[in-house]
Amino acid sequence: MDLETALRTTGAIREFEDREVPDDVLYRILEVARFAPSGGNRQAWRVIVVKDPAVRARLRDLYLHGWYQYLAMGQAGLVPWAPVTDREAEARALTNAAEVGAQAGRGPAGFAENLDRVPALLLLLADLRGLAAVDRDLDRYTLVGGASIYPFGWSILLAAHDVGLGGVMTTMLVRDESAALELLRAPEGWAVAGALVLGYPKGDRPTRLRRGPVEAFTALDRFDGSPLAPS
Repeated sequence: MDLETALRTTGAIREFEDREVPDDVLYRILEVARFAPSGGNRQAWRVIVVKDPAVRARLRDLYLHGWYQYLAMGQAGLVPWAPVTDREAEARALTNAAEVGAQAGRGPAGFAENLDRVPALLLLLADLRGLAAVDRDLDRYTLVGGASIYPFGWSILLAAHDVGLGGVMTTMLVRDESAALELLRAPEGWAVAGALVLGYPKGDRPTRLRRGPVEAFTALDRFDGSPLAPS
């Protein structure tokens, strides 16, 4: 497909056909995605293709721990774990996480509860020694190191789309990073950047993604400047 179509239609896919993703397809996706940019071309990433059912089940359990906390904060009207937020309101919301999990257990299992059954599960790790995090010492939440990792994750999703797959990248396992890294036998100095779930989409792929217009997020010269508009 052409690039513009790919960029406009690569939405998050969380429901998949009961169909295996062959290793040669995964290899082709990663073969293309490896050309993603990274700071200094250090490519400070490692991809763990998780197939072992026991490892998948454990990762699912770790995922659910954070997922129910996420839902509890969302139900309280909060952006979960926002760097700038009301920490007291967040703490109150988190006291409901167990009940949220219990409610989920009584209902139909969703994406999170079935994480161990997805067609392809890839864990994306980052080598902290290879990230030029120029905002490391600022007195705020650090962002920049991810610029050397997440373009690779996005390229995986684009390459998957090009061969007929869909998927989503989720960072929920970072909430229990130590346990995930121990499970994956990762050495010291590595971090969990996220998990990528891939498969053949179930049903029609979304073609009308909802995003704000350019005028909603651009400004000329200053933060409060006029929005960029076409000539």
